[in-house]
Amino acid sequence: MSDSSPAPTSTTEPKFTIRFYQPGDRERVRWICCQTGYLGSPIDPVFEDYDLFADYLTSYYTDVEPEQTVLLEINGQIMGYAMGCLYPDKHARYEAWHNVVLALKGLWRYVTRPYNAATKKYIHWIIRNGRKEMPFTPPHTPHFHFNVLPEARKVAHTGAMLQLLIHQLSQKGAKAVYAQMVQYEHRRGARMFEHYGFRSLGAVEVTKFRDVYPEKIFLHTILKDLTEHGELFGLDLARERKRKQRQKTNGA
Repeated sequence: MSDSSPAPTSTTEPKFTIRFYQPGDRERVRWICCQTGYLGSPIDPVFEDYDLFADYLTSYYTDVEPEQTVLLEINGQIMGYAMGCLYPDKHARYEAWHNVVLALKGLWRYVTRPYNAATKKYIHWIIRNGRKEMPFTPPHTPHFHFNVLPEARKVAHTGAMLQLLIHQLSQKGAKAVYAQMVQYEHRRGARMFEHYGFRSLGAVEVTKFRDVYPEKIFLHTILKDLTEHGELFGLDLARERKRKQRQKTNGA
């Protein structure tokens, strides 16, 4: 598969392109991270320090494994990204020291900057509940996450990004890949995950947005077996997979 994948368009739809990350894209990617950090909206009501927020969520992917990041462009403007990690042990080593650096930086800013009340509450949540409210993640397994600006959110856009990323991870030897998805208001349910060949590994409720969002929010871990199918696929192949599983069970 090539590193740039123009998508079919119509006369009424703006052209979109899927391509791999380049070093000059870093600031735009960090900005999108902050513009989508609160349930797909700007993180401002919860956390005001864009620099710290983007460092935590994007710096490994842009600085250590940039070749695993795929971008969505519409009319030449980056509107979303999908970031992958092919080397989970390298990611774990990076986080071990990088999180300490971020904690020290955050502590210094907490003391020396007039952070607002919402930001202070968010920091308190990280200290008290950040680790407790993380669902199970499969060890030594590649992973990905993605964000798209509201005006560019379409199944075709997200699907094209993930298709290219998952294909690349599979081609590079990944046997499985997982993601952690925020689930709320019945969005991103188990049926949607199954549609694309993922299975659920469980979910936990997260409370970091409780003061600003009235409904329960869950963080859901999903896993895709790439040895079974190394692409992002839809309902037709998902049904075929289930049919074969039933045949195997009935024939046993």
